[in-house]
Amino acid sequence: MAYTCGFDEPACRDAGRFGGKAAGLADLTAAGLPVAPGFAIGVGAFRAFLAGGGVMPDAVAAEVRTRYQRLSMDAGVADVSVAVRSSATVEDSAAASFAGGYQTWVDVSGPVEVLSHVLRCWQGVSGERAVAYAEANGIDPAGVEMAVVVQKTVRATAAGVMFTVSPVTGDRSRIVVEASWGLGLAVVGGEVTPDRWVVDKIAMTVVECVPGDKRIEYVYGTTAAVDVHPVRWAQPCLTDQQVLALAKLGKEIERGQAAPQDIEFAVEDGNVVLLQRRPETVWSARPHPPKFPAGQDVTSWIIKAITGDDHDGDQLPARR
Repeated sequence: MAYTCGFDEPACRDAGRFGGKAAGLADLTAAGLPVAPGFAIGVGAFRAFLAGGGVMPDAVAAEVRTRYQRLSMDAGVADVSVAVRSSATVEDSAAASFAGGYQTWVDVSGPVEVLSHVLRCWQGVSGERAVAYAEANGIDPAGVEMAVVVQKTVRATAAGVMFTVSPVTGDRSRIVVEASWGLGLAVVGGEVTPDRWVVDKIAMTVVECVPGDKRIEYVYGTTAAVDVHPVRWAQPCLTDQQVLALAKLGKEIERGQAAPQDIEFAVEDGNVVLLQRRPETVWSARPHPPKFPAGQDVTSWIIKAITGDDHDGDQLPARR
């Protein structure tokens, strides 16, 4: 197919053709990790949309319908519910995330609605927030091309985000998980204070658990949030076992990408499902000074630290 690509197809890992979100999901799929199934609509379709004066080309529409029908058949559900997500070519890279700059719709059902929301993704390229973010990061908004991800909706009992580096301190020996009840919309939208866990990445133990304040949850993406019973406001939405299972996945993803990661996830029927991964862009972009002076190996540094012999003028690094 010319315009679309499944997450399980190698071509989908090309962010230049299918966008950052799709490439990340294709990477996870190729690694055999638990990913909600779906497909991507490439920038070739976006270019055809622009060339046609902002009208959905028939060839693109037909291909999207075919992919959606196949996804529905695989799920065993007529008109399966999906999330339709913007996936710009400059998004979710190591230099820029565009998080929150483009839109996602959850619980979209039927080919007509899917196509309608694909159009909305394309139209979002010129959205005010996305343009402002691009300009602030030295990116020409006119050069941004939009792909789209169509991914089976996960009927989540809990969802959230995981960082394989502490987002507060930059400590790479820690994994931080934040989650709340229901779909991840309440966490992303800042409508709740999520539960927070800190995992020791080496020992793989939970070293901290801070209950949140989770008074609402989204059960469906097309309806308003519902109230959470007061008993569940501060009740952890994940078990320690689920948190450690997430941390294990996080370590595997970080190892495969050779960089700290920012990961979205959901829990459905007790099982963890991955929804997105992107490079962590705050601490990873900061320089890491060498622990030892140039030209000095670890053995000589230890000897000097013990004996105090620093006759060559090298300054010992501060002890931490």
